[in-house]
Amino acid sequence: MAGFKEIVGHEQIVEHLQNAITMDKVSHAYIINGPDKSGKMMLAEAFAKTLQCERLDGTIAAAKAAADFGASEAGSSAVEPCMECHSCKQADGRNQPDIIYVKHEKPNTISVDDIRTQVNNDIVIKPYSSRYKIYIIDEAEKMNEQAQNALLKTIEEPPTYAVLILLTTNAASFLQTILSRCVTLNIKVVPDESIKKLLMSKYQIPDYQADVCVAFAQGNVGKAIQLASSEDFNELKASALQLIKRLRDIELYEMTEAVKQIGEYKLTVNDYFDLMMIWYRDVLLFKATGDVNGLIFKDEVYDIKRQAEKSSYEGIQTILEALRKAQIRLNANVNFDLVIELLLLTIKEN
Repeated sequence: MAGFKEIVGHEQIVEHLQNAITMDKVSHAYIINGPDKSGKMMLAEAFAKTLQCERLDGTIAAAKAAADFGASEAGSSAVEPCMECHSCKQADGRNQPDIIYVKHEKPNTISVDDIRTQVNNDIVIKPYSSRYKIYIIDEAEKMNEQAQNALLKTIEEPPTYAVLILLTTNAASFLQTILSRCVTLNIKVVPDESIKKLLMSKYQIPDYQADVCVAFAQGNVGKAIQLASSEDFNELKASALQLIKRLRDIELYEMTEAVKQIGEYKLTVNDYFDLMMIWYRDVLLFKATGDVNGLIFKDEVYDIKRQAEKSSYEGIQTILEALRKAQIRLNANVNFDLVIELLLLTIKEN
């Protein structure tokens, strides 16, 4: 379990949580709202770990002294977990008794029984060994209305030692009464350069591969890390690029085989299309500027240059629009093979 300093991006949220600790203004309930794999759990765990750190009073005093002296001269004034005390080590193993992860047996629902059993009935018992009792509810958007109403009773009248952290991809799914009683922290996209630096320094990903992962992740650190280490993603990328490179030259009778090739990735076809979009945006960029520095697929520059020479601006824009339409049609459950065949014919013709 990381501390705040290991978190890439999300500076405003980190600062808010650290200030809440330093100024003794920790709220009883937080909502951390953002896409899947965007860092919500890492933020919640860093916050919980810091709150329960046995040396917290000393680190708060040091942080305040540094702030008074001037952070630029005395180092960072931000509070961090010590990483060495018994509580921090327990938190690292996710067995700190006063950091509770709320679980649910049903994959798509957090039920009223889950909330009553794991939160409401438990929260009245004082912390076992820490100053706080912290509940982390992941996938909190899965709470049904009864579960939310049950949680609301606890949020309205929590014990002084209680902190509830709701992690969600959709804060709009919560009752207004819950939203009004929680501090909501919205995850923002992380700059591409920050993610690329992390992939290259911590995970030893080469720059050309990091560029693809960063472009595909769209500011989501967790997704970029997952893509960088995913064999499935690398296979998907190889398949998409192979098809693009030979599509212009295949005969119409070979189109069925091309449709079948994409069909092998039916469950991740939107990712397949996104890779194709990145490729054609690279072609468009190179055609317009002749500059390779802005390309995502830098290691494919020879084929991108050749594609740019053969394609018109209008043709590339037509292909990009066809890819967008294909995604919309598949999401609307239009016949898969028909959508793919129409898309490939459009790409071939342009």
